[in-house]
Amino acid sequence: MHSAKLTTTKLISVLFVLLGIQTTAYSQENSPYSRYGLGDRAPNQNMFTRSMGGISAAVVDYQSVNFVNPATLGSLSVTIFDIGGEVDIRTLKSVNPVKRFSATNTIFSYLQLGVPLTTPKMRKKDISWGLNFGLKPVTKINYKIEKDTRLTNIDSLNTLYEGSGGTNQAFIGTGIRFKHFSIGVSAGYMFGNKDYSTRLSFINDTVTYYKSNSANQTNFGGMLFTAGLQYEILLSKDKNRAFPRLRLGVYGNLQQKLNATRTDVRETFEYDANLAAYRIDSVYESKDVKGKIDYPSSFGAGFTYQDVHWLIGADYEKTSWSKYRYYGQTDLVQDNWVIRVGAQYYPAKENTPVRKYFNFVRYRAGFYYGPDYIKTNNSRPDYAVTFGAGMPLTSLQRVSYNPESGFVTLNTGVEIGGRGDKKGNNLRETTVRFTIGVSMNANWFIKRKYN
Repeated sequence: MHSAKLTTTKLISVLFVLLGIQTTAYSQENSPYSRYGLGDRAPNQNMFTRSMGGISAAVVDYQSVNFVNPATLGSLSVTIFDIGGEVDIRTLKSVNPVKRFSATNTIFSYLQLGVPLTTPKMRKKDISWGLNFGLKPVTKINYKIEKDTRLTNIDSLNTLYEGSGGTNQAFIGTGIRFKHFSIGVSAGYMFGNKDYSTRLSFINDTVTYYKSNSANQTNFGGMLFTAGLQYEILLSKDKNRAFPRLRLGVYGNLQQKLNATRTDVRETFEYDANLAAYRIDSVYESKDVKGKIDYPSSFGAGFTYQDVHWLIGADYEKTSWSKYRYYGQTDLVQDNWVIRVGAQYYPAKENTPVRKYFNFVRYRAGFYYGPDYIKTNNSRPDYAVTFGAGMPLTSLQRVSYNPESGFVTLNTGVEIGGRGDKKGNNLRETTVRFTIGVSMNANWFIKRKYN
């Protein structure tokens, strides 16, 4: 007899450990544009789809859980544990003045568990039901910028801008499939913080000036609901064949309000012998001021064509960032859209010998393009090309016999992209991301018992 057990306490412990790793990893970054809105947006796809440009609206795969469109949860056939991370190499370049900064960051991407809930009666009626839950980052904030200026007829001034924080989401979703039609909903609790400070220091050898600090700390949280639909069209006249097929998908969320508390401080300070700042006098301070953060609505749609060897698709997504408000105030953000195109090729055939390992590897490629949601003088494109592979780590004999039984897949990928226009005078970012994820089915959680 077999039994599967994954205790809630152990899972929650893993979630909090990974959240701590994520927070530590963010501290290495230095992205000036993370000052605006809720920060730099983290990629919102699993490792399977990220290598295909991030297409997600109409993607269904038995080896992964698609958390972008909750309608896909209705197609879960086995319990899947899915986790991902990345190494982010970012380079910032400015034209005037000519500057260059590089940083390498190790980042936790997501952790989730997908569980099928289909009963035998539902299966007889060609109905299936699934659920998933997990944790993922949504945005990240981290920058430290120092600037020296000369105030006419006064003195030289050093300004230090610092920011940290970000947004995370703990989510749970469910989806149900009725023959060729699927519908799903997902509820996520978004929580995070924004900590900003601006420190001014006069540079003078003879006159002593007080240093000033203007700081703002905000904590926020609230629910975000996402819904999705999918429809499958079989293109084969043979009803017993699963392929080829065409899938159409849509998903989206309405604008939500997050509850926030803010503390503002205006003070004079000095540095001690260890260069730690300490307060001299408080000029102004307000604590725990309650307010709202308006998180924007988003909508996406796409399609995929899939046969035995190929999966090809495209997505379009739009987010209304112009509706973003922080305590009723606007920010340097704007509506943005993105187009994603991707494909996967699987070489294996029914009679492919198991000794030919690379025929059982799934090869993926794609790209995405659209304007950045940060609003500057010139439109900043946000783009990348992606490629990767899904490599089986289980017995190829088992995979060829029953691909949905006992699989473990290593999903790897590379994303090469940038933000900003080479012709503009703004900061330009180039990014190389190495992504890696592991998805495994319930056999890894099964403990053998004998009666």
